[in-house]
Amino acid sequence: METTIKNSISLEKIYKAQHNIKGVVEQTPLVFMKNFSERYQAKIYFKREDLQVVRSYKIRGAYNKIQGLSKDELENGIVCASAGNHAQGVAYACQKLKVQGTIFMPVTTSHQKIDQVKMFGREFVSIQLFGDSFDDSQKAAAEFCETTKSTFVHPFDDLDVIAGQGTVGLEILNDSKSQIDYLFLPVGGGGLASGVGSVFKALSPLTKIIGVEPAGAPSLTNSLKKGVNTTLNEIDNFVDGAAVKRIGELNFEICKNLLDSTDLICEGLICSTILKVYNENAMVVEPAGALSIAALEDYKEEIKGKTIVCVVSGGNNDITRMEEMKERALFYEGLKHYFIIKFPQRAGALKEFVVDVLGPNDDIAYFEYTKKHNRDKGPAVVGIELDSKEDFEPLLSRMKQKGFLGEYLNEKPELFQFLV
Repeated sequence: METTIKNSISLEKIYKAQHNIKGVVEQTPLVFMKNFSERYQAKIYFKREDLQVVRSYKIRGAYNKIQGLSKDELENGIVCASAGNHAQGVAYACQKLKVQGTIFMPVTTSHQKIDQVKMFGREFVSIQLFGDSFDDSQKAAAEFCETTKSTFVHPFDDLDVIAGQGTVGLEILNDSKSQIDYLFLPVGGGGLASGVGSVFKALSPLTKIIGVEPAGAPSLTNSLKKGVNTTLNEIDNFVDGAAVKRIGELNFEICKNLLDSTDLICEGLICSTILKVYNENAMVVEPAGALSIAALEDYKEEIKGKTIVCVVSGGNNDITRMEEMKERALFYEGLKHYFIIKFPQRAGALKEFVVDVLGPNDDIAYFEYTKKHNRDKGPAVVGIELDSKEDFEPLLSRMKQKGFLGEYLNEKPELFQFLV
């Protein structure tokens, strides 16, 4: 007899998925994080899906779906759309099952993720780059399916895909030695949250389940507020693994029933978390993979003394983005500030600024100046990196006192975007 909760995936379906993916998908570890536990005064565990065979949980749902397709459904090959991780899961599944696949990815997808798809899929996949977002690629993939009569493998809005992702929850509960008080799950299209949420509501109903979204793509949070699944007009694609304009239809129905709450995380905190995890734990996580960890900061008072699991959904981070992430992290932490400074056009003005305005631990990290021969003052764009955010107000006070302050650019996004 099936164990079913209203608007959830049955445990029997998820157990079947676990059997289907055995031998292909890694059983990833549930790791106790000593430094995070001390910081938040709780027992913090990371479910390390960044250590999965394709460095994300997406292989679970993709393989479970494709291995279950009939011969007729596979005759003209399969098609998917993805910003990266689902594409890699599908590619690996195609290679393992010897199935031909066509993968649509946004033009903005990093070369690292494209190369990974080629590596995992080998001769069994072809890649089509289309549009600026996942939603653009998905539309093109759907049109391609109609023309070629191929079978579409959805990244999240599919019962078999959701069941595959749900196996993450079975592993967590199997490895956990105590009652889990809070479970933090990243949410993009909602496949992971739907599957893992179904497992926990059936087997660990006292666990509070928190869905974590990027602030720039709050498709679930927005839909929950409106009471109906709603498409966002615009999204920020920075957290590419979780940036969708509309959560899946199945996923919305399941998540609204199973999640206790949602949390929105800004880009700066995501970047700060990525760097912190790398520096302290030598872990490489992608922006979507950092969502659940970043949410600890918002819940730091609630989770004291509790047992917490954060699902680290993936580790496919493009190393070329690290400088940008470092900049965004410093900006978020209040450690880097940009100004337009009006320097008197006389000898010694810069020296006066360095000696009399900058504090002993302040550092000039950016400087751009062009001398204007027919003016009394010449503006320069200056970036200053601080040792502590408490040093900002004293710096601002000295700049005003000495007559150097022009414009503060951190609060002017239309100008600041050209620097970061």
